[in-house]
Amino acid sequence: MAYLEQLGSEELRKRQDLANLDILTMGITFTVYSDGQGIDRAWPFDVIPRLIDASEWRVVERGLVQRMRALNAFIDDIYNDQRVVADGVFPAELLERSTNFRPECRGAKPKFGAWAHICGSDLVRGADGVFYVLEDNLRVPSGVSYVLENRAISKRAFADLFERYSIEPVDAYTDELQRLLLSLAPETCPGKPTVVVLTPGIFNSAYFEHAYLAQRMGVQLVEGTDLVVGEDDVVRMRTISGLQRVDVVYRRIDDLFLDPEVFHPDSVLGVPGLMRAWRAGNVAIANAPGAGVADDKVVYAWVPDFIRYYLGEEAILPNVPTYRCLYDDERRYVVEHIAELVVKPANESGGYGLLIGDRATGEERAAAIANIEADPRNWIAQPILQLSTVPTLCDARIEPRHVDLRPFILSGAHHYVTAGGLTRVALRKGSLIVNSSQGGGSKDTWIVSGAD
Repeated sequence: MAYLEQLGSEELRKRQDLANLDILTMGITFTVYSDGQGIDRAWPFDVIPRLIDASEWRVVERGLVQRMRALNAFIDDIYNDQRVVADGVFPAELLERSTNFRPECRGAKPKFGAWAHICGSDLVRGADGVFYVLEDNLRVPSGVSYVLENRAISKRAFADLFERYSIEPVDAYTDELQRLLLSLAPETCPGKPTVVVLTPGIFNSAYFEHAYLAQRMGVQLVEGTDLVVGEDDVVRMRTISGLQRVDVVYRRIDDLFLDPEVFHPDSVLGVPGLMRAWRAGNVAIANAPGAGVADDKVVYAWVPDFIRYYLGEEAILPNVPTYRCLYDDERRYVVEHIAELVVKPANESGGYGLLIGDRATGEERAAAIANIEADPRNWIAQPILQLSTVPTLCDARIEPRHVDLRPFILSGAHHYVTAGGLTRVALRKGSLIVNSSQGGGSKDTWIVSGAD
């Protein structure tokens, strides 16, 4: 803070302007669909970094790896023996009504027992100073490209601080991701594996990230029409030199659009026969189809139980206390105390569909109660957390703004956790909504072990 005061507001403003120019020059964008226009916007970035002590981060890392070990064990169990259901740890009726459970994946055994190879878990720090896990994103988590670009911009904005402080690097992520993807190649793979990034196309909100990661890893960015599955259940890519075998698909397409032979028959985004090739063991898919069964805000409430059941350990990182509306007593509490709670649908993302009770109108609360009563399984509620704030540059003034944090975890033969992650900041004063699609921005996150 002394350093920021020494710089002064005018110099900070200049550095922010240079950062914004960097973003425009490099074409760092995201797409907003909620305004009906679906156009690319420049990535919103606040130049003042967020600092976290390295010793505290080591605990967070261990907690995230523990969480992923348990979640992958749960997913593997659910599609095979279902011991967790038979032993009464997880309710069968919850699974039966899971939006993201894919019966087509029963009996599958992905390499290393890992289904969710790339996860982005959202963390918040409460008023007690403790990091809580708010949710786990296990289907097609996005945002890591912005972590890497934020760091590149931050290095230019505060080059002098990078000389003075020991700030842990983040740029190894794409090397680690490539190493993971190569390790997933089938044992029958002839020679060096071929990896592709499968994108829905340029109109997807995360297309910048798809292209960015493919370029950084030196692999092909493909759409569904670029791939074909033969009668031998092998995936091949169309090239100017002819068909080339593909061994690993890093897919950025939701399950239901992945293969029109199995899921939505009218999907033009996926690859007909891709599931056949995956089940035959001729191609690896990351994240594996069906991994989203654990990407459910209701299933989230059982993660501490999964850690005890599969690992015999207590959770290092706590969940936010969660009320499950499918249980009568918990639903009654939610209805009676809705003004004190955040109400969330089970499978929405991006901040859509949630209600913050103390900021909602009477009509909005009544509508939320009606939705809960109509479909209790689809709703949870949590206390309104007083999220931590960090210094943020707002119209040339430094003011506190609420933040969360999305670190990224890679799972395969080994685990890797980014040093920090994507700090998302609610740029509107007093707002708790940090999503860029709803007016939020981002910051570089510095894991700092000390100053010279």
